[in-house]
Amino acid sequence: MKNLVIVESPTKAKTIGKFLGSDYIIKFSMGHVMDLPKNKMSIDIENDFKPQYEVVADKKALIAELQKLAKGADEILLATDPDREGEAISANIQELLTDGKAKVATDKFKRIVFHEITEGAIKEAVNSPRKVDTNLVDAQTARRVLDRLVGYSLSPLLWKKVRRGLSAGRVQSVALRLLVEREREIEKFGKEPYFTVHALFVQESATSQDPTEFTLLEIKKIKVEVSQKLQLYDGDYEFGKTTIDTKEKSEDILADAKKHDYVIGDVNTRETKRSPYPPFTTSTLQQQAASRFGLPGKRTMSLAQKLYEEGFITYHRTDSMTLAPVAIKQMREFIEKEYGVKYVPAAPRNYLTKQKNAQEAHEAIRPTKFERSASDVRAELGEAYAKLYDLIWKRTVASQMTDALIESTTVFAESTDDQKSYRFKTNGSILLFDGFLRLTPLALEDRRLPKFISGEKVVLKEIRAEEHETTPPPRYNDASLIKTLEEKSIGRPSTYASIISTITDRGYLERIERKFIPTSVGAAVNDFLVANFSTIDDIPFTAQMEDDLDAVANGEREWHQMMKEFYDPFAKKLKEVEGAARVAIPVETTDEVCPQCHKGKLIIRTGRFGKFFSCDQFPECRFTKQFVEDTNIACPKDGGKVIVKKTRKGRKFFGCSNYPKCDFAAWKLEDVKKASQTASK
Repeated sequence: MKNLVIVESPTKAKTIGKFLGSDYIIKFSMGHVMDLPKNKMSIDIENDFKPQYEVVADKKALIAELQKLAKGADEILLATDPDREGEAISANIQELLTDGKAKVATDKFKRIVFHEITEGAIKEAVNSPRKVDTNLVDAQTARRVLDRLVGYSLSPLLWKKVRRGLSAGRVQSVALRLLVEREREIEKFGKEPYFTVHALFVQESATSQDPTEFTLLEIKKIKVEVSQKLQLYDGDYEFGKTTIDTKEKSEDILADAKKHDYVIGDVNTRETKRSPYPPFTTSTLQQQAASRFGLPGKRTMSLAQKLYEEGFITYHRTDSMTLAPVAIKQMREFIEKEYGVKYVPAAPRNYLTKQKNAQEAHEAIRPTKFERSASDVRAELGEAYAKLYDLIWKRTVASQMTDALIESTTVFAESTDDQKSYRFKTNGSILLFDGFLRLTPLALEDRRLPKFISGEKVVLKEIRAEEHETTPPPRYNDASLIKTLEEKSIGRPSTYASIISTITDRGYLERIERKFIPTSVGAAVNDFLVANFSTIDDIPFTAQMEDDLDAVANGEREWHQMMKEFYDPFAKKLKEVEGAARVAIPVETTDEVCPQCHKGKLIIRTGRFGKFFSCDQFPECRFTKQFVEDTNIACPKDGGKVIVKKTRKGRKFFGCSNYPKCDFAAWKLEDVKKASQTASK
């Protein structure tokens, strides 16, 4: 007789198989074996919101095989992922094997949990089994039921009130609201000009040296109060940051500043420390991968999943910053061996997780063996995996290294006029000891200043004003949206990637130059939900629901009662909204006459697959044609038009309209502009 181990994926099964002997048979479920059918609500609202799960259609043969193996096994080890979803998969497998034809005894089942796929972790898990955690299963069930109730109730309303084929999700709708509200902030933002003043000074005693640039910090004026006796009261100064909002003001300041003599005021030099960042959580890994490599969250999680299953990193769905003591010990020994004792801090670094209800039993994301380099991963899995592993490796090891030491100097130059003076400022810095920056260099270059002495005279060599514009808040990208979702407790680490991919796939946003821009359809859906379901499509409400789900997971709350408290007012609101007015999706108009009916004008609509031209006489005229977005830039190769195109996976790029005769293509608009400018020369 042998023991049966059940995991989710073939890769995980293969890796675990390296550590368990011939007494174990390892099988994989390929994810969920039971799920809610997609074509109906499948929630029995009257029967305590019972979900009506069904065996996944293509898993029936697998279940039959597992039933046969389970019947003859001594023990059945459920080794699915260490999170709520993994717990639910284990519970479903156990249910199918105990209630099915095999009638396997319940006491044969043992749940094992590990956060890294290494020999030590697997054997420790096998020796420390437990039962399936019903609280975690209930929390996952509650999330599925809640999302199904919201999605399958709101989507039919959107069909009636906005457009057929639309859908809504509980958490995704709140993320969409963030995007739409930010876009409207940008649209309303009024740009205003402002000027900064920069001066080049040299020491009077060394006028041959290169000048040092200072920036105008403030204008200091003496505030004079005159009494009847014309007595002057001094010492009453008015300090304040100088705002220069017109070109005339900047020119006046430049002209006046040239008339003054200048001396060095305060010179402040101090040593500052820069500490390393904590190791990665799911959120921060996705943010960094997006910023560094332009990876969407979904792609990052796919790469991390493979690294985890191959045994290179610990479990990648976590909101904890803690590291196992044994891992910290190994890291400190590795750092001392590779870089020297001066790079090892006196005491291990411990990071406190700021995320509410973080799972502190989990670790942060780290390599399982610090001796394995990115080149090892590259050899086994390829470049994309190696780049992500290198990011994780450096961040983790750096988190246990010493601080960087920086000498920072601030120097002020001031005019000597008694009535009005100008105060300029410059900063310098020198890296005294790199510390953790040895592994994760930041954009920090030494800026050495001349040895200025307080009170010495300096000569103004040049002064100029630079014009700027106030900028609107930036559009969200993968990194900033994930950061905001985490800060506002919308979703959980395992859901951030799916939230973004879902609203992208629905056509509610476009990803342009790594920035998210809501489509007209996305804006219409948002406006309808905000107008009619402001309580549900709301950040505090969504955050509270996450807290409630955490309470269920911790055994502090009963999920059926939680669902009833939500559903009763929700159902009432659904009836009220039946009579709500339709929301029109804005369309872009053109002056082009429809070539089919010759009556209507072509307009630009947005469908599931993006923008397209349509006749405004629809449904009488059903003419449509492909929408081509022109950049108004000439192709640098053949002079044709550079247009916006999409890859098979929907990623935008820029290519020549004369393809395949011309194969010019680029990912970024800036690269197109540079190439076109170079070609025109």
